[in-house]
Amino acid sequence: MRILIALCILVAFTSCNNSTENKSNPTEWKTPFEKGNGNQTATYEEVINYYEELASAFSTVTIDEIGTTDYGNPLHVITFSKKPVKWNKAYPDRIKILINNGIHPGESDGIDATMMLMRDLATGRYEVSENVIFSAIAVYNVGGAINRNSHSRTNQNGPEAYGFRGNARNYDLNRDFIKADTRNAQAFYEVFHRINPDLFIDNHVSNGADYQYTLTHLFTQHNKLGNASGDFLYNTIQPELEKRLLERELDITPYVNVWGRSPETGFTQFMDHPRYSTGYTALWNTMGMMVETHMLKPYQDRVTGTQAIMEEMIQIGTVHLDAIKNARKKSFDHYRNATHYALNHTTNKNKADTLDFKGYEAVNNISDLTGKPLLSYDRDQPFTKKVTYRNHFTPTDSITIPDYYIIPKGWWRIEDLLRRNKIKIEYLSSDTTLVVNRYRIENFKSSTSSYEGHFPHRGIELSSKDVELRFRESDILVSTDQPGIRYLLETLEPQGQDSFFKWNFFDTILQQKEGFSSYVFEQTAKELIEKNPKLAEEFFNKKETDSKFANSNYAQLEWLHKRSKNYEKAHLNYPIYRLFNK
Repeated sequence: MRILIALCILVAFTSCNNSTENKSNPTEWKTPFEKGNGNQTATYEEVINYYEELASAFSTVTIDEIGTTDYGNPLHVITFSKKPVKWNKAYPDRIKILINNGIHPGESDGIDATMMLMRDLATGRYEVSENVIFSAIAVYNVGGAINRNSHSRTNQNGPEAYGFRGNARNYDLNRDFIKADTRNAQAFYEVFHRINPDLFIDNHVSNGADYQYTLTHLFTQHNKLGNASGDFLYNTIQPELEKRLLERELDITPYVNVWGRSPETGFTQFMDHPRYSTGYTALWNTMGMMVETHMLKPYQDRVTGTQAIMEEMIQIGTVHLDAIKNARKKSFDHYRNATHYALNHTTNKNKADTLDFKGYEAVNNISDLTGKPLLSYDRDQPFTKKVTYRNHFTPTDSITIPDYYIIPKGWWRIEDLLRRNKIKIEYLSSDTTLVVNRYRIENFKSSTSSYEGHFPHRGIELSSKDVELRFRESDILVSTDQPGIRYLLETLEPQGQDSFFKWNFFDTILQQKEGFSSYVFEQTAKELIEKNPKLAEEFFNKKETDSKFANSNYAQLEWLHKRSKNYEKAHLNYPIYRLFNK
Protein backbone atom coordinates (compact mmCIF):
# COMPACT_ATOMS: atom_id res chain seq x y z
CA MET A 1 0.00 0.00 0.00
CA ARG A 2 2.82 2.41 0.92
CA ILE A 3 4.61 1.57 -2.34
CA LEU A 4 1.43 2.33 -4.33
CA ILE A 5 1.00 5.71 -2.57
CA ALA A 6 4.65 6.56 -3.21
CA LEU A 7 4.29 5.69 -6.88
CA CYS A 8 1.18 7.89 -7.14
CA ILE A 9 3.00 10.79 -5.51
CA LEU A 10 5.94 10.31 -7.88
CA VAL A 11 3.67 10.22 -10.92
CA ALA A 12 1.83 13.31 -9.75
CA PHE A 13 5.09 15.16 -9.08
CA THR A 14 6.51 14.19 -12.47
CA SER A 15 3.30 15.18 -14.24
CA CYS A 16 3.30 18.54 -12.46
CA ASN A 17 6.92 19.18 -13.44
CA ASN A 18 6.20 18.33 -17.08
CA SER A 19 3.27 20.75 -17.11
CA THR A 20 5.44 23.56 -15.76
CA GLU A 21 8.17 22.82 -18.28
CA ASN A 22 5.66 22.79 -21.13
CA LYS A 23 4.40 26.20 -20.12
CA SER A 24 7.88 27.70 -20.15
CA ASN A 25 9.20 25.86 -23.20
CA PRO A 26 8.63 27.87 -26.41
CA THR A 27 8.83 24.73 -28.55
CA GLU A 28 5.53 23.64 -26.99
CA TRP A 29 3.86 26.87 -28.10
CA LYS A 30 4.44 26.84 -31.83
CA THR A 31 2.01 28.99 -33.77
CA PRO A 32 0.12 27.71 -36.83
CA PHE A 33 2.52 29.80 -38.96
CA GLU A 34 5.54 28.04 -37.43
CA LYS A 35 3.94 24.63 -37.84
CA GLY A 36 3.32 25.31 -41.53
CA ASN A 37 5.60 25.65 -44.52
CA GLY A 38 6.46 29.33 -44.00
CA ASN A 39 3.78 30.45 -46.44
CA GLN A 40 0.66 29.93 -44.36
CA THR A 41 -1.19 32.20 -41.96
CA ALA A 42 -3.43 31.24 -39.07
CA THR A 43 -7.19 31.26 -39.52
CA TYR A 44 -9.27 33.55 -37.32
CA GLU A 45 -10.36 30.59 -35.17
CA GLU A 46 -6.77 29.40 -34.76
CA VAL A 47 -5.65 32.87 -33.69
CA ILE A 48 -8.28 33.22 -30.97
CA ASN A 49 -7.84 29.64 -29.72
CA TYR A 50 -4.08 30.11 -29.51
CA TYR A 51 -4.39 33.28 -27.44
CA GLU A 52 -6.99 31.75 -25.15
CA GLU A 53 -4.66 28.85 -24.40
CA LEU A 54 -1.71 31.19 -23.91
CA ALA A 55 -3.66 33.38 -21.49
CA SER A 56 -4.82 30.29 -19.61
CA ALA A 57 -1.25 29.08 -19.17
CA PHE A 58 0.55 32.34 -18.33
CA SER A 59 -0.47 34.86 -15.70
CA THR A 60 1.37 37.59 -17.61
CA VAL A 61 -1.02 37.28 -20.57
CA THR A 62 -4.67 38.36 -20.51
CA ILE A 63 -7.34 38.29 -23.18
CA ASP A 64 -10.29 40.69 -23.19
CA GLU A 65 -13.36 40.79 -25.37
CA ILE A 66 -14.26 44.39 -26.15
CA GLY A 67 -17.27 45.75 -28.02
CA THR A 68 -18.56 44.06 -31.12
CA THR A 69 -17.82 44.17 -34.84
CA ASP A 70 -19.96 44.23 -37.96
CA TYR A 71 -19.55 40.46 -38.12
CA GLY A 72 -20.97 40.12 -34.60
CA ASN A 73 -17.83 38.96 -32.80
CA PRO A 74 -16.04 41.16 -30.26
CA LEU A 75 -12.53 42.47 -30.65
CA HIS A 76 -10.04 40.31 -28.79
CA VAL A 77 -7.33 42.36 -27.09
CA ILE A 78 -4.32 40.45 -25.80
CA THR A 79 -2.07 42.08 -23.21
CA PHE A 80 1.33 41.07 -21.86
CA SER A 81 2.55 42.67 -18.66
CA LYS A 82 4.75 41.34 -15.89
CA LYS A 83 2.77 43.41 -13.41
CA PRO A 84 -1.04 43.47 -13.13
CA VAL A 85 -2.85 46.06 -15.25
CA LYS A 86 -5.94 48.06 -14.33
CA TRP A 87 -7.02 50.13 -17.27
CA ASN A 88 -8.49 52.93 -15.18
CA LYS A 89 -4.94 53.85 -14.08
CA ALA A 90 -2.64 56.17 -16.04
CA TYR A 91 0.66 54.31 -15.40
CA PRO A 92 3.05 57.24 -15.89
CA ASP A 93 5.97 54.88 -15.14
CA ARG A 94 5.06 52.26 -17.76
CA ILE A 95 5.30 52.39 -21.54
CA LYS A 96 2.00 51.40 -23.16
CA ILE A 97 2.12 49.97 -26.68
CA LEU A 98 -0.89 49.00 -28.80
CA ILE A 99 -0.65 46.82 -31.92
CA ASN A 100 -3.40 46.56 -34.52
CA ASN A 101 -3.49 43.49 -36.76
CA GLY A 102 -5.65 42.37 -39.65
CA ILE A 103 -7.29 45.66 -40.52
CA HIS A 104 -6.76 44.31 -44.05
CA PRO A 105 -6.76 40.55 -43.35
CA GLY A 106 -5.05 39.73 -46.65
CA GLU A 107 -2.10 41.61 -45.14
CA SER A 108 -1.71 39.00 -42.43
CA ASP A 109 1.98 39.39 -41.56
CA GLY A 110 1.28 41.14 -38.25
CA ILE A 111 -1.24 38.52 -37.14
CA ASP A 112 1.37 35.76 -37.21
CA ALA A 113 4.25 37.95 -36.03
CA THR A 114 2.33 39.15 -32.98
CA MET A 115 1.36 35.61 -31.99
CA MET A 116 5.02 34.63 -31.95
CA LEU A 117 6.07 37.77 -30.11
CA MET A 118 3.35 37.41 -27.47
CA ARG A 119 4.49 33.81 -26.95
CA ASP A 120 8.13 34.90 -26.67
CA LEU A 121 7.19 37.54 -24.10
CA ALA A 122 5.15 35.07 -22.05
CA THR A 123 7.79 32.34 -22.07
CA GLY A 124 10.71 34.69 -21.46
CA ARG A 125 12.38 33.95 -24.78
CA TYR A 126 12.22 37.72 -25.43
CA GLU A 127 12.94 39.51 -22.17
CA VAL A 128 11.54 42.98 -21.52
CA SER A 129 11.28 45.42 -18.65
CA GLU A 130 8.60 45.26 -15.99
CA ASN A 131 7.57 48.71 -17.20
CA VAL A 132 6.19 47.39 -20.51
CA ILE A 133 2.46 46.99 -21.18
CA PHE A 134 2.19 45.39 -24.62
CA SER A 135 -1.32 45.02 -26.04
CA ALA A 136 -2.53 43.78 -29.42
CA ILE A 137 -5.83 43.54 -31.24
CA ALA A 138 -5.64 39.95 -32.45
CA VAL A 139 -7.69 40.50 -35.63
CA TYR A 140 -9.42 43.84 -36.17
CA ASN A 141 -11.34 42.98 -39.35
CA VAL A 142 -13.09 39.84 -38.14
CA GLY A 143 -15.52 39.55 -41.05
CA GLY A 144 -12.75 40.02 -43.60
CA ALA A 145 -10.57 37.41 -41.89
CA ILE A 146 -13.33 34.83 -41.98
CA ASN A 147 -14.01 35.63 -45.66
CA ARG A 148 -10.91 33.64 -46.62
CA ASN A 149 -9.63 33.11 -50.18
CA SER A 150 -6.42 32.69 -52.20
CA HIS A 151 -6.94 35.14 -55.05
CA SER A 152 -7.98 38.67 -54.02
CA ARG A 153 -4.43 39.89 -53.25
CA THR A 154 -3.48 39.86 -56.93
CA ASN A 155 -0.04 41.44 -56.44
CA GLN A 156 1.01 39.61 -53.27
CA ASN A 157 3.53 36.79 -52.87
CA GLY A 158 1.85 34.63 -50.21
CA PRO A 159 0.53 33.41 -47.93
CA GLU A 160 -1.40 30.61 -49.58
CA ALA A 161 -4.78 31.70 -48.18
CA TYR A 162 -5.83 34.85 -46.37
CA GLY A 163 -8.74 37.11 -45.53
CA PHE A 164 -10.43 39.78 -47.65
CA ARG A 165 -9.82 43.52 -47.45
CA GLY A 166 -13.46 44.56 -46.99
CA ASN A 167 -15.14 43.86 -43.67
CA ALA A 168 -18.49 42.12 -43.13
CA ARG A 169 -20.24 45.12 -44.75
CA ASN A 170 -17.46 45.61 -47.32
CA TYR A 171 -15.98 48.69 -45.65
CA ASP A 172 -12.26 49.40 -45.80
CA LEU A 173 -11.72 49.83 -42.08
CA ASN A 174 -8.63 51.95 -42.57
CA ARG A 175 -10.81 54.75 -43.88
CA ASP A 176 -13.36 54.62 -41.06
CA PHE A 177 -11.68 55.98 -37.95
CA ILE A 178 -13.45 59.35 -38.07
CA LYS A 179 -16.83 58.58 -39.66
CA ALA A 180 -17.18 55.33 -37.69
CA ASP A 181 -19.77 53.76 -39.98
CA THR A 182 -18.75 50.34 -38.64
CA ARG A 183 -19.04 48.70 -35.27
CA ASN A 184 -15.37 47.80 -35.67
CA ALA A 185 -14.38 51.47 -35.45
CA GLN A 186 -16.67 52.01 -32.48
CA ALA A 187 -15.06 49.05 -30.71
CA PHE A 188 -11.62 50.42 -31.55
CA TYR A 189 -12.54 53.66 -29.77
CA GLU A 190 -13.22 51.65 -26.63
CA VAL A 191 -9.91 49.79 -26.92
CA PHE A 192 -7.87 52.89 -27.69
CA HIS A 193 -9.28 55.07 -24.92
CA ARG A 194 -9.09 52.25 -22.39
CA ILE A 195 -5.38 51.76 -23.08
CA ASN A 196 -4.37 55.33 -24.07
CA PRO A 197 -1.18 54.02 -25.71
CA ASP A 198 2.04 55.98 -25.92
CA LEU A 199 3.08 54.08 -29.06
CA PHE A 200 0.79 52.58 -31.71
CA ILE A 201 1.69 50.19 -34.55
CA ASP A 202 -0.66 49.07 -37.33
CA ASN A 203 0.73 46.13 -39.35
CA HIS A 204 0.21 46.16 -43.14
CA VAL A 205 1.62 44.96 -46.48
CA SER A 206 2.41 47.46 -49.26
CA ASN A 207 1.39 47.72 -52.90
CA GLY A 208 3.17 49.61 -55.65
CA ALA A 209 6.74 49.65 -56.95
CA ASP A 210 9.37 46.93 -56.65
CA TYR A 211 12.60 47.52 -54.68
CA GLN A 212 15.10 45.65 -52.51
CA TYR A 213 13.56 46.23 -49.08
CA THR A 214 11.35 43.72 -47.30
CA LEU A 215 10.42 46.30 -44.66
CA THR A 216 9.16 49.87 -44.93
CA HIS A 217 7.79 52.16 -42.26
CA LEU A 218 5.00 54.69 -42.47
CA PHE A 219 5.24 56.91 -39.41
CA THR A 220 2.46 59.38 -38.80
CA GLN A 221 3.43 62.63 -40.53
CA HIS A 222 5.54 64.44 -37.95
CA ASN A 223 4.57 68.02 -38.85
CA LYS A 224 0.89 67.11 -38.61
CA LEU A 225 1.42 65.25 -35.34
CA GLY A 226 3.23 68.41 -34.33
CA ASN A 227 5.01 69.91 -31.37
CA ALA A 228 6.98 67.79 -28.91
CA SER A 229 5.40 64.48 -30.00
CA GLY A 230 6.07 65.11 -33.69
CA ASP A 231 9.63 66.26 -33.03
CA PHE A 232 10.45 63.23 -30.88
CA LEU A 233 8.94 60.83 -33.44
CA TYR A 234 10.97 62.33 -36.28
CA ASN A 235 14.25 63.09 -34.50
CA THR A 236 14.54 60.10 -32.16
CA ILE A 237 12.16 57.18 -32.74
CA GLN A 238 12.44 56.89 -36.53
CA PRO A 239 16.26 57.08 -36.78
CA GLU A 240 16.72 54.81 -33.78
CA LEU A 241 14.41 52.16 -35.24
CA GLU A 242 16.32 52.29 -38.53
CA LYS A 243 19.65 51.98 -36.68
CA ARG A 244 18.50 49.06 -34.51
CA LEU A 245 17.15 47.12 -37.49
CA LEU A 246 20.34 47.73 -39.47
CA GLU A 247 22.28 46.18 -36.59
CA ARG A 248 20.09 43.11 -37.11
CA GLU A 249 20.93 43.22 -40.86
CA LEU A 250 17.39 44.30 -41.67
CA ASP A 251 17.17 47.22 -44.08
CA ILE A 252 14.15 49.48 -43.83
CA THR A 253 13.08 52.59 -45.71
CA PRO A 254 10.11 54.95 -45.59
CA TYR A 255 6.96 53.68 -47.29
CA VAL A 256 7.51 53.98 -51.04
CA ASN A 257 4.61 56.21 -51.99
CA VAL A 258 4.71 55.97 -55.80
CA TRP A 259 2.27 54.71 -58.41
CA GLY A 260 3.05 54.20 -62.09
CA ARG A 261 6.63 55.51 -61.91
CA SER A 262 10.00 54.48 -60.51
CA PRO A 263 10.93 55.45 -56.91
CA GLU A 264 14.30 56.77 -58.10
CA THR A 265 12.48 59.91 -59.29
CA GLY A 266 11.77 60.69 -55.64
CA PHE A 267 8.59 60.40 -53.62
CA THR A 268 6.50 62.11 -50.97
CA GLN A 269 5.63 60.81 -47.52
CA PHE A 270 2.12 59.38 -47.30
CA MET A 271 -0.15 61.79 -45.42
CA ASP A 272 -2.15 59.85 -42.83
CA HIS A 273 -5.28 61.95 -42.43
CA PRO A 274 -7.49 61.29 -39.38
CA ARG A 275 -9.55 58.74 -41.35
CA TYR A 276 -6.54 56.38 -41.08
CA SER A 277 -5.54 54.55 -37.90
CA THR A 278 -2.32 56.47 -37.22
CA GLY A 279 -3.97 59.75 -38.19
CA TYR A 280 -6.73 59.09 -35.67
CA THR A 281 -4.39 58.07 -32.85
CA ALA A 282 -2.29 61.19 -33.51
CA LEU A 283 -5.27 63.28 -32.37
CA TRP A 284 -4.36 62.14 -28.85
CA ASN A 285 -0.62 62.74 -29.44
CA THR A 286 0.11 59.01 -29.62
CA MET A 287 3.25 58.34 -31.64
CA GLY A 288 2.21 55.94 -34.37
CA MET A 289 3.49 54.02 -37.34
CA MET A 290 2.31 51.55 -39.92
CA VAL A 291 4.57 48.65 -40.78
CA GLU A 292 4.43 48.09 -44.55
CA THR A 293 6.19 44.92 -45.65
CA HIS A 294 6.81 44.47 -49.36
CA MET A 295 4.17 42.46 -51.18
CA LEU A 296 6.62 40.57 -53.43
CA LYS A 297 9.01 39.36 -50.74
CA PRO A 298 8.62 35.84 -49.23
CA TYR A 299 5.95 35.61 -46.58
CA GLN A 300 8.27 34.13 -43.97
CA ASP A 301 10.69 37.07 -44.30
CA ARG A 302 7.84 39.56 -44.01
CA VAL A 303 6.50 37.94 -40.84
CA THR A 304 9.86 37.71 -39.07
CA GLY A 305 10.69 41.26 -40.14
CA THR A 306 7.42 42.53 -38.69
CA GLN A 307 8.20 40.78 -35.42
CA ALA A 308 11.65 42.39 -35.36
CA ILE A 309 10.15 45.87 -35.78
CA MET A 310 7.76 45.32 -32.87
CA GLU A 311 10.59 43.99 -30.69
CA GLU A 312 12.72 47.03 -31.37
CA MET A 313 9.83 49.42 -30.78
CA ILE A 314 9.36 47.82 -27.35
CA GLN A 315 13.03 48.49 -26.60
CA ILE A 316 12.83 52.05 -27.90
CA GLY A 317 9.77 52.66 -25.77
CA THR A 318 11.52 51.26 -22.72
CA VAL A 319 14.71 53.27 -23.17
CA HIS A 320 12.86 56.52 -23.88
CA LEU A 321 9.89 55.99 -21.56
CA ASP A 322 10.24 59.31 -19.71
CA ALA A 323 10.97 61.29 -22.87
CA ILE A 324 7.93 59.84 -24.66
CA LYS A 325 5.66 60.56 -21.71
CA ASN A 326 7.00 64.10 -21.43
CA ALA A 327 6.62 64.76 -25.15
CA ARG A 328 2.99 63.66 -25.08
CA LYS A 329 2.31 65.81 -22.02
CA LYS A 330 3.89 68.84 -23.66
CA SER A 331 1.77 68.30 -26.75
CA PHE A 332 -1.44 68.04 -24.73
CA ASP A 333 -0.49 71.20 -22.82
CA HIS A 334 0.32 73.05 -26.04
CA TYR A 335 -3.02 72.40 -27.69
CA ARG A 336 -5.03 73.18 -24.58
CA ASN A 337 -3.26 76.55 -24.30
CA ALA A 338 -3.18 77.37 -28.02
CA THR A 339 -5.26 80.11 -29.62
CA HIS A 340 -4.98 78.81 -33.20
CA TYR A 341 -4.92 75.38 -34.84
CA ALA A 342 -3.36 74.37 -38.17
CA LEU A 343 -5.47 72.43 -40.68
CA ASN A 344 -4.95 70.79 -44.08
CA HIS A 345 -1.23 70.20 -44.52
CA THR A 346 0.47 70.17 -47.91
CA THR A 347 3.98 69.26 -49.07
CA ASN A 348 6.71 71.77 -48.22
CA LYS A 349 8.47 72.12 -51.59
CA ASN A 350 11.43 73.93 -50.02
CA LYS A 351 12.44 71.20 -47.59
CA ALA A 352 13.11 67.48 -48.08
CA ASP A 353 15.28 64.62 -46.85
CA THR A 354 17.59 62.47 -48.97
CA LEU A 355 17.54 58.67 -48.89
CA ASP A 356 20.19 56.17 -49.94
CA PHE A 357 17.52 54.16 -51.69
CA LYS A 358 18.03 50.52 -52.67
CA GLY A 359 15.93 49.86 -55.73
CA TYR A 360 15.87 48.03 -59.05
CA GLU A 361 16.32 49.57 -62.47
CA ALA A 362 13.05 50.51 -64.08
CA VAL A 363 12.29 48.96 -67.45
CA ASN A 364 9.84 50.61 -69.82
CA ASN A 365 8.71 48.04 -72.36
CA ILE A 366 5.75 47.64 -74.64
CA SER A 367 3.21 45.15 -73.35
CA ASP A 368 2.76 42.07 -75.55
CA LEU A 369 -0.87 41.98 -74.42
CA THR A 370 -2.04 45.57 -74.71
CA GLY A 371 0.54 47.02 -77.06
CA LYS A 372 0.97 49.94 -74.66
CA PRO A 373 3.91 51.06 -72.47
CA LEU A 374 4.43 48.91 -69.38
CA LEU A 375 6.65 49.81 -66.40
CA SER A 376 8.44 46.90 -64.73
CA TYR A 377 11.60 46.35 -62.67
CA ASP A 378 14.73 44.31 -63.38
CA ARG A 379 15.87 42.50 -60.22
CA ASP A 380 19.13 41.62 -61.95
CA GLN A 381 19.98 45.34 -61.87
CA PRO A 382 19.89 46.45 -58.23
CA PHE A 383 21.12 49.93 -57.37
CA THR A 384 21.64 52.32 -54.46
CA LYS A 385 20.89 55.92 -55.40
CA LYS A 386 20.31 59.23 -53.69
CA VAL A 387 16.57 59.85 -53.77
CA THR A 388 14.61 62.90 -52.69
CA TYR A 389 12.10 62.13 -49.95
CA ARG A 390 9.59 64.95 -49.44
CA ASN A 391 8.54 64.40 -45.85
CA HIS A 392 8.00 67.94 -44.58
CA PHE A 393 4.54 69.49 -44.68
CA THR A 394 3.04 72.89 -43.91
CA PRO A 395 -0.58 73.79 -43.08
CA THR A 396 -2.68 75.68 -45.59
CA ASP A 397 -5.35 76.80 -43.11
CA SER A 398 -5.51 78.02 -39.54
CA ILE A 399 -8.56 78.52 -37.35
CA THR A 400 -9.06 80.42 -34.13
CA ILE A 401 -9.88 77.90 -31.42
CA PRO A 402 -13.24 78.61 -29.77
CA ASP A 403 -13.79 78.12 -26.07
CA TYR A 404 -16.87 76.02 -26.74
CA TYR A 405 -18.85 74.40 -29.52
CA ILE A 406 -22.63 74.41 -29.23
CA ILE A 407 -24.47 71.52 -30.89
CA PRO A 408 -28.28 71.58 -31.11
CA LYS A 409 -29.58 68.42 -29.49
CA GLY A 410 -31.17 67.14 -32.71
CA TRP A 411 -27.73 66.22 -34.05
CA TRP A 412 -27.60 63.11 -31.89
CA ARG A 413 -25.14 61.20 -34.07
CA ILE A 414 -22.49 63.82 -33.36
CA GLU A 415 -23.18 63.53 -29.65
CA ASP A 416 -22.85 59.75 -29.86
CA LEU A 417 -19.44 59.94 -31.56
CA LEU A 418 -18.18 62.52 -29.08
CA ARG A 419 -19.18 60.28 -26.19
CA ARG A 420 -17.53 57.24 -27.76
CA ASN A 421 -14.33 59.27 -28.01
CA LYS A 422 -14.48 60.22 -24.33
CA ILE A 423 -15.25 63.88 -25.07
CA LYS A 424 -16.74 65.59 -22.03
CA ILE A 425 -20.02 67.32 -22.81
CA GLU A 426 -22.47 69.46 -20.88
CA TYR A 427 -26.05 70.52 -21.49
CA LEU A 428 -27.60 73.95 -21.31
CA SER A 429 -29.74 74.03 -18.18
CA SER A 430 -32.30 76.42 -19.66
CA ASP A 431 -33.22 78.26 -22.84
CA THR A 432 -30.46 80.79 -23.42
CA THR A 433 -29.69 83.58 -25.90
CA LEU A 434 -26.02 83.72 -26.88
CA VAL A 435 -23.82 85.56 -29.35
CA VAL A 436 -22.01 82.85 -31.33
CA ASN A 437 -19.89 82.59 -34.44
CA ARG A 438 -21.69 80.81 -37.27
CA TYR A 439 -20.26 79.38 -40.49
CA ARG A 440 -22.10 79.52 -43.78
CA ILE A 441 -21.27 77.11 -46.60
CA GLU A 442 -20.60 79.38 -49.57
CA ASN A 443 -19.29 76.78 -51.98
CA PHE A 444 -18.29 73.12 -52.14
CA LYS A 445 -17.91 70.22 -54.51
CA SER A 446 -18.98 66.64 -53.94
CA SER A 447 -17.43 63.43 -55.17
CA THR A 448 -19.25 62.00 -58.16
CA SER A 449 -18.46 58.42 -57.14
CA SER A 450 -18.96 56.58 -53.89
CA TYR A 451 -16.03 56.42 -51.49
CA GLU A 452 -16.48 54.12 -48.51
CA GLY A 453 -20.23 54.60 -48.47
CA HIS A 454 -20.09 58.39 -48.85
CA PHE A 455 -19.80 61.13 -51.44
CA PRO A 456 -17.29 63.33 -49.59
CA HIS A 457 -17.16 67.10 -50.06
CA ARG A 458 -14.08 69.10 -51.05
CA GLY A 459 -13.20 72.63 -52.04
CA ILE A 460 -15.20 73.98 -49.14
CA GLU A 461 -15.52 77.75 -48.96
CA LEU A 462 -16.88 79.34 -45.82
CA SER A 463 -17.98 82.69 -44.51
CA SER A 464 -18.57 83.39 -40.85
CA LYS A 465 -20.21 86.05 -38.74
CA ASP A 466 -21.30 86.61 -35.19
CA VAL A 467 -25.02 86.16 -34.65
CA GLU A 468 -27.37 86.22 -31.69
CA LEU A 469 -29.26 82.96 -31.42
CA ARG A 470 -31.67 81.36 -29.02
CA PHE A 471 -30.53 77.94 -27.80
CA ARG A 472 -32.76 75.44 -26.07
CA GLU A 473 -32.51 73.60 -22.82
CA SER A 474 -30.44 70.43 -23.29
CA ASP A 475 -28.55 71.72 -26.33
CA ILE A 476 -25.00 70.41 -26.09
CA LEU A 477 -22.10 72.52 -24.86
CA VAL A 478 -18.59 71.15 -25.54
CA SER A 479 -15.51 72.78 -24.04
CA THR A 480 -12.28 72.68 -26.03
CA ASP A 481 -10.33 72.67 -22.76
CA GLN A 482 -9.93 68.89 -22.65
CA PRO A 483 -7.56 66.19 -23.93
CA GLY A 484 -9.74 65.54 -26.99
CA ILE A 485 -9.36 69.07 -28.33
CA ARG A 486 -7.69 67.92 -31.55
CA TYR A 487 -10.47 65.45 -32.26
CA LEU A 488 -13.02 68.26 -31.79
CA LEU A 489 -11.19 70.66 -34.09
CA GLU A 490 -10.58 68.09 -36.85
CA THR A 491 -14.17 66.88 -36.89
CA LEU A 492 -16.25 69.98 -36.10
CA GLU A 493 -14.41 72.54 -38.23
CA PRO A 494 -16.09 71.96 -41.62
CA GLN A 495 -12.98 72.74 -43.69
CA GLY A 496 -10.95 70.03 -41.91
CA GLN A 497 -9.55 67.23 -44.04
CA ASP A 498 -11.77 64.62 -42.38
CA SER A 499 -14.46 66.79 -40.83
CA PHE A 500 -17.93 65.48 -40.20
CA PHE A 501 -19.15 67.95 -42.82
CA LYS A 502 -16.83 66.53 -45.46
CA TRP A 503 -18.13 63.04 -44.64
CA ASN A 504 -21.75 64.10 -45.38
CA PHE A 505 -23.00 64.22 -41.78
CA PHE A 506 -24.73 67.56 -42.44
CA ASP A 507 -25.98 67.13 -45.99
CA THR A 508 -29.54 67.91 -44.95
CA ILE A 509 -28.59 71.60 -44.61
CA LEU A 510 -27.49 71.62 -48.27
CA GLN A 511 -31.05 71.16 -49.52
CA GLN A 512 -33.81 73.72 -49.21
CA LYS A 513 -36.92 72.30 -47.61
CA GLU A 514 -39.29 75.15 -48.54
CA GLY A 515 -39.66 76.98 -51.85
CA PHE A 516 -42.06 79.42 -53.51
CA SER A 517 -44.44 79.71 -56.43
CA SER A 518 -43.51 82.61 -58.67
CA TYR A 519 -47.04 83.94 -59.07
CA VAL A 520 -47.49 83.98 -55.28
CA PHE A 521 -44.11 85.48 -54.34
CA GLU A 522 -44.19 88.15 -57.10
CA GLN A 523 -46.07 90.69 -54.99
CA THR A 524 -43.92 90.05 -51.92
CA ALA A 525 -40.79 90.58 -54.04
CA LYS A 526 -42.09 93.93 -55.27
CA GLU A 527 -42.77 95.10 -51.73
CA LEU A 528 -39.31 93.97 -50.68
CA ILE A 529 -37.72 96.11 -53.40
CA GLU A 530 -39.85 99.13 -52.53
CA LYS A 531 -38.96 99.01 -48.83
CA ASN A 532 -35.20 98.35 -49.28
CA PRO A 533 -33.48 100.91 -51.55
CA LYS A 534 -30.05 99.36 -51.04
CA LEU A 535 -31.35 95.91 -51.97
CA ALA A 536 -33.13 97.43 -54.99
CA GLU A 537 -29.90 99.00 -56.20
CA GLU A 538 -28.04 95.71 -55.89
CA PHE A 539 -30.88 93.89 -57.68
CA PHE A 540 -31.01 96.22 -60.68
CA ASN A 541 -27.21 96.35 -60.99
CA LYS A 542 -27.16 92.55 -61.17
CA LYS A 543 -29.80 92.62 -63.93
CA GLU A 544 -27.65 95.01 -65.94
CA THR A 545 -24.43 93.02 -65.58
CA ASP A 546 -25.72 89.44 -65.67
CA SER A 547 -27.70 88.65 -68.83
CA LYS A 548 -28.53 85.12 -67.73
CA PHE A 549 -29.98 86.50 -64.51
CA ALA A 550 -31.89 89.24 -66.40
CA ASN A 551 -33.47 86.70 -68.75
CA SER A 552 -34.77 84.40 -66.01
CA ASN A 553 -37.88 85.31 -64.07
CA TYR A 554 -37.29 82.51 -61.57
CA ALA A 555 -33.61 83.43 -61.00
CA GLN A 556 -34.58 87.00 -60.12
CA LEU A 557 -37.34 85.92 -57.76
CA GLU A 558 -35.11 83.30 -56.15
CA TRP A 559 -32.41 85.93 -55.56
CA LEU A 560 -34.94 88.13 -53.79
CA HIS A 561 -36.48 85.19 -51.92
CA LYS A 562 -33.08 84.34 -50.40
CA ARG A 563 -32.88 87.91 -49.07
CA SER A 564 -36.36 87.90 -47.61
CA LYS A 565 -37.64 86.73 -44.23
CA ASN A 566 -39.29 83.83 -46.04
CA TYR A 567 -35.95 82.15 -46.75
CA GLU A 568 -35.33 79.28 -44.33
CA LYS A 569 -32.56 79.82 -41.82
CA ALA A 570 -31.23 76.26 -41.95
CA HIS A 571 -30.16 76.27 -45.60
CA LEU A 572 -26.35 76.31 -45.91
CA ASN A 573 -25.90 77.52 -42.33
CA TYR A 574 -23.58 75.10 -40.57
CA PRO A 575 -25.48 73.91 -37.47
CA ILE A 576 -22.57 73.75 -35.03
CA TYR A 577 -21.70 77.06 -33.45
CA ARG A 578 -18.51 78.50 -31.98
CA LEU A 579 -18.62 80.33 -28.68
CA PHE A 580 -15.81 82.60 -27.49
CA ASN A 581 -15.48 83.88 -23.95
CA LYS A 582 -15.33 87.68 -24.04
